[in-house]
Amino acid sequence: MTFLFTLLSFAVALLLSILGTIVYSQVEHIAPNLTFAYRHIAFPFAICVGAIVLIVTLIIEIRNYRQRRILDAIERTS
Repeated sequence: MTFLFTLLSFAVALLLSILGTIVYSQVEHIAPNLTFAYRHIAFPFAICVGAIVLIVTLIIEIRNYRQRRILDAIERTS
């Protein structure tokens, strides 16, 4: 799940940064620098989203594990 969200965020960020770079280059009448969109916008954004998704997934899994452990203990005592 973490990999998929990271990949999806990278694709969306790359699309938006390329579109933004093209619009900026048209407004300023310069050649578009698409490597800037990849290296300085999309890749760092995907890394940040990947880290956030990993942390959220770990928190959810730990919560589910604790809840399952407590429910198993209740079931054994009944």
